[in-house]
Amino acid sequence: MADKKVTGFVKLQIPAGAANPAPPVGPALGAQGVNIMQFCQAFNAQTQDQAGTIIPVEITVYEDKSFTFVCKTPPAAVLIKEKLGIKSGAAIPQIQVAGTLTEDQLREIAEIKMPDLNANDIEAAMEIVAGTARSMGVRIEGREMKKKYVPSRKVAAMLQGKDVD
Repeated sequence: MADKKVTGFVKLQIPAGAANPAPPVGPALGAQGVNIMQFCQAFNAQTQDQAGTIIPVEITVYEDKSFTFVCKTPPAAVLIKEKLGIKSGAAIPQIQVAGTLTEDQLREIAEIKMPDLNANDIEAAMEIVAGTARSMGVRIEGREMKKKYVPSRKVAAMLQGKDVD
């Protein structure tokens, strides 16, 4: 069989086991001419064991309108929120604290994310995940921020409850 010519790529983040033709799946795949129901059934079958978790998927579309897809690991932010049982990160991450991860929890998340990260070892992967956690206002036990955060005048006014224009 000769190699098929690639006509496009589509990247989506879909809840596992819950792909349906509604946006964003339908319009994104319809524009490429892909059979939407065929993708939804294949994706749902492949991800049913992870139901509810957001799964990034990369879809390769070929000129005969066939496709292949690769499921990635869930985003680090989703894994951190699941691990801590929180709905979202802090509104002002450098000041407010949304939760605290232990070093062991950080390692678990890094091990899950390792296949999709550009890291040579687990320590480097942990640093990447720690950066995501810090940007969400999540502290990591035993790791302190290197720089002291100084809020802007606007943020300082918000913290004091003053009206900001």
